[in-house]
Amino acid sequence: MKYKSNKGFSHGQADKIGVLVTNLGTPQAPTKQALRPYLKEFLSDPRVVEVPKAIWWFVLNGIILNFRPKRSAEAYSTVWTEEGSPLLAITKAQAAAIGQRCKAEYGDDVIVDFAMRYGNPAIGKTIEDMLAKGVRKLVVLPLYPQYSASTTGSTFDAIAKDFTSRRWLPELRFVNHYHDRDNFITALANKVKAHWEAHGKADKLILSYHGIPKRYLMNGDPYHCECHKTSRLLAEKLGLSHDEYMTTFQSRFGREEWLTPYTDETLKSLPGKGVKSIQVMCPGFSADCLETIEEIGEENREYFMEAGGERYEYIAALNSDKEHIDVLFDIVQENLHGWTVESDNGLRAGLARALGAEK
Repeated sequence: MKYKSNKGFSHGQADKIGVLVTNLGTPQAPTKQALRPYLKEFLSDPRVVEVPKAIWWFVLNGIILNFRPKRSAEAYSTVWTEEGSPLLAITKAQAAAIGQRCKAEYGDDVIVDFAMRYGNPAIGKTIEDMLAKGVRKLVVLPLYPQYSASTTGSTFDAIAKDFTSRRWLPELRFVNHYHDRDNFITALANKVKAHWEAHGKADKLILSYHGIPKRYLMNGDPYHCECHKTSRLLAEKLGLSHDEYMTTFQSRFGREEWLTPYTDETLKSLPGKGVKSIQVMCPGFSADCLETIEEIGEENREYFMEAGGERYEYIAALNSDKEHIDVLFDIVQENLHGWTVESDNGLRAGLARALGAEK
């Protein structure tokens, strides 16, 4: 059969509305064996690495996958928890909290689940499960505040790829960014203020975002602009002057130029400019993960302190904070506006009765 039917489908089945929360992904375990397939899936995505396929296949399979899995596994082992990777555990908790809010507001009409773009739970499998439960209208909420083709765009690719194999497509609403929402900026500001109340202010607040190649920006990706807008709005909410904060970009990979200034090089240079204390926040990350915990929390701390810094503090992501869940639920509610299931269920029940009468 060319097109898949929904498992357990019945014409009399009650319709549901689905909310699918997604994030980047995680390996199954902090081991070389688990990292290899995860990295292969991630780095094989043409949205992530825009290099001619034949050239990149050789580089990826002949070089990167022979060396990087071991190093990545060592890094993951330092942040792994009993629930798995922090990203998996936090995303699961976020989806559960949104689900509780939806149940309180809409009863059993709305089903909330989560998936990862790479690794498990896979987007295709989660969609399959949701459709089997009667989901006919679907809101997809990628947890990337700032849009990039390499993250949000790639998530849409995965959704579209799954839909191309299905006979019956659900209605779709897709959230592609929320970088400048006032309640999102307020939640970030309140997180910083709470840290200041507990620890005091530092000389400078560094707002570090995941980097992308500069070439993507020049080709029209809005990510760089959206990151700077988030930073500007956050600084305004905090009452910071221009010289009290900086926007930087972390996690560059390969030899070509990425978005600058680079976080690591910035941190190495600041003590020599008289900046002895800093606080770092990552407003592009909805959940703490390997990058924020290990790269920003540990590796970059060492760069700053070894360069002569005296005080370095990482301000955690919004994670499952109530204020963050309020923001995400707000987004969900906006995208559920106008969608109901009652009228459709009535039509479906009538069709089921008609089909039964014909037998």
